[in-house]
Amino acid sequence: MGILNKAELLKDMIQTAIDNGAKTVAEVHKSIADMPFEALERSGLLDEDGQKLRDKNQQTIGVVYEKIREINQKVGEMASDMFETLEDGQHISKVMDDKENNPRS
Repeated sequence: MGILNKAELLKDMIQTAIDNGAKTVAEVHKSIADMPFEALERSGLLDEDGQKLRDKNQQTIGVVYEKIREINQKVGEMASDMFETLEDGQHISKVMDDKENNPRS
């Protein structure tokens, strides 16, 4: 396996780890942020406006972490494009070197 293939494999592993990490952190964040609302609900003090605020809070947290995952995806795509360009360049260079070393008559 060539160095570029290894680098791209490593990129994929890192990208997956970031994606999974963002999902996990989002769930933890949502749980922690919901604790005050749970306490209000248990004590009977969570009214309709409080529930709307709770829902909006959960939605906002979800949007933030979804954006992190989208950025991670785009960075991964850019890196893959760069690896592809480097591989194409290596191939072109090899073909040119072969032609220089073995010119046809």
